[in-house]
Amino acid sequence: MLKTVIIGLLIPFIGTSAGAACVFFLKKDLKDGIQRALTGFAAGVMVAASIWSLIVPAIEQSSDKGQFAFVPAFIGFWLGVLFLLLLDHIIPHLHAGINQTEGPKSKLTRTVMLVLAVTLHNIPEGMAVGVVYAGLMNGSANITAGAALALALGIAIQNFPEGAIISMPLYSEGKSKPKSFVLGVLSGAVEPVFGGLTVLIAGLVVPAMPYLLSFAAGAMLYVVVEELIPEMSQGKHSNIGVISFAIGFSLMMALDVALG
Repeated sequence: MLKTVIIGLLIPFIGTSAGAACVFFLKKDLKDGIQRALTGFAAGVMVAASIWSLIVPAIEQSSDKGQFAFVPAFIGFWLGVLFLLLLDHIIPHLHAGINQTEGPKSKLTRTVMLVLAVTLHNIPEGMAVGVVYAGLMNGSANITAGAALALALGIAIQNFPEGAIISMPLYSEGKSKPKSFVLGVLSGAVEPVFGGLTVLIAGLVVPAMPYLLSFAAGAMLYVVVEELIPEMSQGKHSNIGVISFAIGFSLMMALDVALG
C-alpha cells in the first residue's frame, strides 16, 4: 500500500516535469491562444476533481449526520478558500501574461515570482492527491484505488501544460533550456511534499477526513476562480478557453467514474 501511495503522489509531479521538458523540443514560446486553451483545460480538470473526487466523498462520509451531512464539507471548503486567500496575500508572485505583481512588495526577480505563482497553484493539488490517498490507506472515506489513481492522473494531465507554460516563457526571456526546465520542475516539486504531509496529517486525525477532503476542494476552486478563469478569458477568442474547460471537466469526470 505504501508503494501505491508514493507512486500516486509522484504521478502529478511527473506530469509537471514532462511538460517542462517541452522547452527542449519546442523552438518558440506558446501562442496566447494555446496558453488560454491549456489554462482552460487545467481549470476544467480541477473543478471536476474538486466535485467528484473531494466534495462528494466528503459529504458521503458524513452521511450519518443526516440532513446536516453537508456541514463538514461546508466548513472544510471555506477553510480551504481562506487558506489560499492568505497565501495569495503573503507570497509575492506573478502570473504568466500579467505584468502586475500580486502579494506583498518584493525585490524578487520576475522569474522567481513566475515560479512562485505556479508553486502557489500546485499546493492545493498536492494536498488533494494526498488526502485522497490517505483516505484509501485508512479506508475511512469510501475511496477506491481507482478513484485515487483517477485524481492523480487527472492532476498529472493538467500539470503537463502547466509545466510547459512555466518553462517556455522563461526560455523566451533569455534563460537557458536546462535552467528553464529545472525551474519548471521545481514549481511542481511542492505537490509531492504537500501531498506527503497531508497523508501524515490525515492518518493521525482520521475523523477530520471530510474536512480535509473539502479543504483541498476549496483551495483548488480558489485557484480556478482567482487565477485560471481570468487567464483563460484574456484577449480575443476567449471561447477557446471555455471549450478547453469543458473538455478538461468531462475528461476528469469520466476518469473518476470509470476508475472509481
